Amino acid sequence: IELANLYAPEHLCLLVDKATSYIDQVSNAGCIVVGEKSTVVLGDYVAGPSHVLPTGATARFSSPLNILDFVKFISLVNVDKASLKQLGKAAATIARAEGLEAHARAVEKRLETD
Repeated sequence: IELANLYAPEHLCLLVDKATSYIDQVSNAGCIVVGEKSTVVLGDYVAGPSHVLPTGATARFSSPLNILDFVKFISLVNVDKASLKQLGKAAATIARAEGLEAHARAVEKRLETD
């Protein structure tokens, strides 16, 4: 299981005794095919929710196609005066470290006005 989690396969076939007991130990696989009666073919075409699975070890950080792929999210930043005072200097330091001088100055200007 440790090797499988490192490899992060598109399909992981558990063909061992008590195969279901290993499912919770798998953290990186596109699809887990459990037991000798299960096959990748069944999962791909008739038994699974999606044939679109992460390949090339990308199961380490991505999931099979699912409903969340069709949901749009928006990030929100709403900082008050106290939070700006607490976070501003660190933000300017990080911006400069990334070579983004204008970003650093934008934060510092807001710190000056408060």
